[in-house]
Amino acid sequence: MNIRIQVIVAIVIVLALCVIINMIRKKALELRYALAWLLVGFGTLILDLFPDVMMGLAKFMGIEVPSNMLFFLGFCFALIIIFVLTIAVSRMSIRIKNLTQEMALYEKRMKDNERQ
Repeated sequence: MNIRIQVIVAIVIVLALCVIINMIRKKALELRYALAWLLVGFGTLILDLFPDVMMGLAKFMGIEVPSNMLFFLGFCFALIIIFVLTIAVSRMSIRIKNLTQEMALYEKRMKDNERQ
């Protein structure tokens, strides 16, 4: 890979990591969701700085072209993120349902108390 492209990609990755860390610091992004992005950022930075690692990993996995290995890793990461977010949405849905039911019970109690 061309050294100029490596430098540009490294700068972009470092900037993206800085943005993620800043969002965590400002509490705009929860740490548990940001950890995956931080790991991917650091992993991509390592693979950018040391392209032989990607070639060795691709060769070990039996993938002939290292860029195909990168697409495979991206696909796996996307599946993991989708799964984690699905779990979070399911938990939030259950919490919202429970809170709605509790609120309805409190309103009913208040109406019953007003009638008495």
